[in-house]
Amino acid sequence: MPCITVRVRDEWLTVPCKDLTCTVHWLGLEALRRYTKNKPDNGDPVHEVCFTMRKCQGKGVLDPDDTLEEVLEDNDFVELITNLILHFVYRRKYQEPKEYLYLDGNTLTTGDVVNLGKGMYKIKLTKEAENNVKKSWEVVENVVKESKVVYGITTGFGKFAQTVIPREKIVELQENVVRSSAAGVGKPLNPERSRMLLALRINVLAKGYSGISPDTLHQIIEAYNASCLSFIPEKGTVGASGDLAPLSHLALGLMGEGMMWSPKCGWADAKHVNIKAHGLKPLSLKAKEGLALINGTQLITSLGSEAVERAEAIARQADIIAALTLEVLKGSAKAFDKDIHRLRSHPGQEEVAFRFRSLLDSDLYPSEIAESHRNCNKVQDAYTLRCCPQVHGIVNETIAFVKNIINKEINSATDNPMVFSERGVTLSGGNFHGEYPAKALDYLAIGVHELASISERRIERLCNPSLSELPAFLVSEGGLNCGFMVAHCTAAALVSENKVLCHPSSVDSLSTSAATEDHVSMGGWAARKALKVVEHVEQVLSIELLAACQALEFLRPLKTTEPLERVYDLVRSMVRPLTKDRFMTPDIEAVHRLLLEEKASIFNTQLPSVLV
Repeated sequence: MPCITVRVRDEWLTVPCKDLTCTVHWLGLEALRRYTKNKPDNGDPVHEVCFTMRKCQGKGVLDPDDTLEEVLEDNDFVELITNLILHFVYRRKYQEPKEYLYLDGNTLTTGDVVNLGKGMYKIKLTKEAENNVKKSWEVVENVVKESKVVYGITTGFGKFAQTVIPREKIVELQENVVRSSAAGVGKPLNPERSRMLLALRINVLAKGYSGISPDTLHQIIEAYNASCLSFIPEKGTVGASGDLAPLSHLALGLMGEGMMWSPKCGWADAKHVNIKAHGLKPLSLKAKEGLALINGTQLITSLGSEAVERAEAIARQADIIAALTLEVLKGSAKAFDKDIHRLRSHPGQEEVAFRFRSLLDSDLYPSEIAESHRNCNKVQDAYTLRCCPQVHGIVNETIAFVKNIINKEINSATDNPMVFSERGVTLSGGNFHGEYPAKALDYLAIGVHELASISERRIERLCNPSLSELPAFLVSEGGLNCGFMVAHCTAAALVSENKVLCHPSSVDSLSTSAATEDHVSMGGWAARKALKVVEHVEQVLSIELLAACQALEFLRPLKTTEPLERVYDLVRSMVRPLTKDRFMTPDIEAVHRLLLEEKASIFNTQLPSVLV
């Protein structure tokens, strides 16, 4: 089936076309449909939009009524131009989720956080959480009623902790701490990440140690359920007195100030989004509530949750991609014998070796390629093939270690002061310090990077004819065609960037707040770095998967094992073989999307026990 590459705004889409007698107009509609489908929420029907189709080379305008076979040649790329695309990206019908996730502050997982970010659930509190929140609020009310001196309730903040605030100024105090702390910079978090952050803050408040009123918390949950999301710049937190800047921007929108986003109206003034678009009442903060909304590590842990989940997904698929590379390079499966790995007894290593045995030549899944070189004189393979269990294995264990810490942090009370209703007291401490998730996410970046590092070396082996016994750069008519030459350069560039990004953020600290906050975690940067490293790993492995499938073309008609043939077929459903040079970015992005959706993973179902 021919595939046509279409550029819509800044994205390249591969559009399968069964019939080249389809019109240019059909191609535009199908490209727009796929473009909007890839966004967090479903869009309005695209038949209402007006657009122009041009060739990328020469910028020639295409008549919408012409057929594709009449106007397009091999290696043509098409660009769709319209001023109305934003309508379908940001102004679309919101499909409210039907299911609810009950939060109690104790049982949320990284997977739950990511699903909440995707808008798969609405939120409700458990009855226990409702009672805990009510009891802690009663403690705050008593503090105000009895005019006790308590940090953040009847005093100022940070260096001003010794300044007692008059009772009539307590509400103004809470509003001021939100406004003054909303000092972040940079591009805003996208809707999914803003939704994760809001959901995590609700989960912490549900524990009942923050001193927020039940009414205010219910208003915040209503905002989440309506997908009303504040404008939250990604930079500005040092991850010590909580993620003050991003959480303050989160609270500011809920107060009806600044900007907000919702599926109904896109980015707009917060009051418009809250009141006019959704009929919600902006928050009017009471004692302690400003501090309750902005003290905590929820930016670190929300982005950390996404990083962990994506790292886990790409680690599973890395084993499959590496096994396919080993197969097309005619490597040996002997290095994955279970007795070898039993002697070292690291669970991650043993699991990866098991996966390789499950994918490579066996009685259950015979491989014609493996049979073709069974009696060759090669003694052993290079480390990038032979040592995958040892390298991939520790990555899997690293991810599991980090996931455990992030899951604990998700369900931790990270406010200051803490309200202990059972004792009727408030206590100041340091649970807001982000050192735990910061250190863990630095470790995650270092660990998962290794998947890209070893993958890039395998790409080199695929492209280098002296190592692969395949055509140079995996293309016919080398010289006239460059094949995967620069795709490999891209992988090398990403790996090199990762080496810098893997420098740990948490080894740094700058004293802030007039030396009151004199040691900080820099956890926000650790989380953003970890996400970027994971993204680069996904992209490098996308290039390896493309290259391995291309290498398989030169071994035909021989077939590999049934599981690896399924992976090949999946890639070929999106990207055709490289018969001569073409623009490769759309191919890489198409495969990257497959990996993001975990479609290349075949380890989500039980493997046959005979392979163990």
